[in-house]
Amino acid sequence: MRFISVPNFRSLSFVLMPANFYFHTKNPYNHRPLNYRALLAFMHDISDLKNIFDSQFGQSHNTRLVRGDDEPIYLPASDTCGYHQVVFAHGFFASALHEIAHWLVAGEARRLQEDYGYWYCPDGRNKVQQAEFEKVEVKPQAIEWALSVSAGFNFNVSVDNLNGEQTCRFSFQQNVHAKVIELIEGGFNARTEQLLKALADFYKTPWPLTAEQFSWHCPQEFENVV
Repeated sequence: MRFISVPNFRSLSFVLMPANFYFHTKNPYNHRPLNYRALLAFMHDISDLKNIFDSQFGQSHNTRLVRGDDEPIYLPASDTCGYHQVVFAHGFFASALHEIAHWLVAGEARRLQEDYGYWYCPDGRNKVQQAEFEKVEVKPQAIEWALSVSAGFNFNVSVDNLNGEQTCRFSFQQNVHAKVIELIEGGFNARTEQLLKALADFYKTPWPLTAEQFSWHCPQEFENVV
């Protein structure tokens, strides 16, 4: 595999990337950059997100963002660990944002319980179970979307049910979109606002957030089912 050097604009340094990641063409005479969303996703360092989160909440809420090796989980402080842990999966930036969003939604009493005291119905849900899952996921994923925009990171909704009965993903996305617009207009809670601002400062993204940053259109063929 051939590598090329591309600029890391944030640190004014260069990073190595596979050549076929950065350049893409159907016409051999018309080379052009791959879309910048993919480039930005490649350049997001999970240690930056950990440092930002810990700097905002490590002391005030005794809570740290922790890279896990398996499934994500929230662990309150215990005899074996003196601080609360927001554990995300496999070092994935998107997983970290998702778990942070759940922490931002959880109230003080919930944050004293493992996984906030909720029982998780695993992959393989039927349509009724999936509808309930999506109902409680709307707000966390709306906040995750806001975090992603503040971090300049691409966002996709997650129905998290690959082995179960399928529901309309676009209907869920529409609900998430409506919720994030509602939060922008009505205001986020204090912790969420604090972290959104910290991410925008670090990643040099527009602040404050506006509804125009969250444009989404349902594909025409699905308009009658959402």
